[in-house]
Amino acid sequence: MLISPAYAQSAAGGSDFLIQLMPILLMFVIFYLLLLRPQQQRVKAHREMVANIRRGDTVVTSGGIIGKVTKVKDDGEIEVEIAENTRVRVIKGTVSEVRVKGEPVKENA
Repeated sequence: MLISPAYAQSAAGGSDFLIQLMPILLMFVIFYLLLLRPQQQRVKAHREMVANIRRGDTVVTSGGIIGKVTKVKDDGEIEVEIAENTRVRVIKGTVSEVRVKGEPVKENA
């Protein structure tokens, strides 16, 4: 009994499938390493920064408001003094930067 050439070629099809699948898998790995992982690290750092906000810290909100924290509430809010005797309630998640106590505001020269 002889094996036809067409049947012999289809037997090696399993390795061809893996070779075709390799570029797609490589794209997913590159996508994860270049996009997803750094974003996850940024989110984790922001979450830690927001959790460590204390009274007296100078904060910058995502809207650009700079103020001093006067009260930290447990329900995800902080009270920020943006001017003398002017206090606003801000959601902690909107804080984009925390400046430590006594750090001067950086001015662009």
